[in-house]
Amino acid sequence: MTLPGARAGAWAAAAKVAQRRRRAEGAGRSQSPVTASQRAALYVHWPYCEKRCSYCNFNKYIPRGMEEAAMRSCLVTEAQTLLRLSGVHRVESVFFGGGTPSLASPHTVAAVLEAVAQATHLPADSEVTLEANPTSAPASRLAAFGAAGVNRLSIGLQSLDDTELQLLGRTHSASDALRTLAEARGLFPGRVSVDLMLGLPAQQVQQGALPAPDPELAAEMYQEGRAVLREAGFRQYEVSNFARNGALSTHNWTYWQCGQYIGVGPGAHGRFIPQGAGGLAREARIQTLEPDSWMKEVMLFGHGTRKHSPLGNLELLEEVLAMGLRTDVGITHQHWQQFEPQLTLWDVFGASEEVDALLQQGLLLLDRRGLRCSWEGLAVLDSLLLTLLPRLQEAWRQKTPSPVPG
Repeated sequence: MTLPGARAGAWAAAAKVAQRRRRAEGAGRSQSPVTASQRAALYVHWPYCEKRCSYCNFNKYIPRGMEEAAMRSCLVTEAQTLLRLSGVHRVESVFFGGGTPSLASPHTVAAVLEAVAQATHLPADSEVTLEANPTSAPASRLAAFGAAGVNRLSIGLQSLDDTELQLLGRTHSASDALRTLAEARGLFPGRVSVDLMLGLPAQQVQQGALPAPDPELAAEMYQEGRAVLREAGFRQYEVSNFARNGALSTHNWTYWQCGQYIGVGPGAHGRFIPQGAGGLAREARIQTLEPDSWMKEVMLFGHGTRKHSPLGNLELLEEVLAMGLRTDVGITHQHWQQFEPQLTLWDVFGASEEVDALLQQGLLLLDRRGLRCSWEGLAVLDSLLLTLLPRLQEAWRQKTPSPVPG
């Protein structure tokens, strides 16, 4: 990890790297339109945390003797390798997640961004998000991340109740959280998001408290929360995401629209066509989980991809359906046809009695715009998919009948 005495020098170096990236980016990269297969989002996984929180099952480790320079070098190398493999011409957004990426030095963030800008087109106004925890993100450090190229923060508040924070194993207090939030909003106005949890033991809804909320109580919390946010002017643009003044996460929107994304770092996932290797089908990819093993593979092969497998056409359509319906926009006819030009949404869902029942209940809408959930349907999407996915699978079987043995 970066030592306190080295921070000023590291932050100055990060700023210089970011300046070089911006100059290179503006020096003449093509601004011509690119197709969906030529653009992608980039996710960068920083696997280290100060401690293990009781609720978290993400791929994370407590650093013991970790050399950040080695980790930085491997992140840069793998980003360059996978960008070449993908053949993408443009990276739309970069998201540093974890783990706790605010424990990394700003120099590491800047180095990765510079590597991306050298490998492909990274517009100067691309969304660059960093996840941060209050205890690892004082104002001076947040400012240094901004100088390194970060322009959006995602802060892991989780709760503003000290008892709940202790239950979760968080290292910050409610006052720490509010202070960090105020500092972040000053440094990144209009580009700050927070994580908040519901359904925790002893959380309340209106009157009274229970030691562990049952599913019905958690559902009530969810409905109360979304109503409060809507009243406050927030758009629920996805099942569990809300934004005001158009400040939605463009990076996460890529996931829900089934766009390509490249995963860099231990345990990162990706979905892209390996065009640089002559590939024609989108692949699901996962990087090696354990950081030391991942670094060894990156040093040997240029990347630490543990598994990659082509996605079949039906698998991809299932993802388009399940991910697209998570949003308030749903799936437009035009969007669906990008993935399936033969079977329309009307073909798949228009003649189904089971789907018609959901339409009549006001949970789904199928019209000239496309297929989407209503306000009520968005809250019960998982149950709707129990009907919709089998209907898609049946329509696909009818489209592509099995060959008759001869």
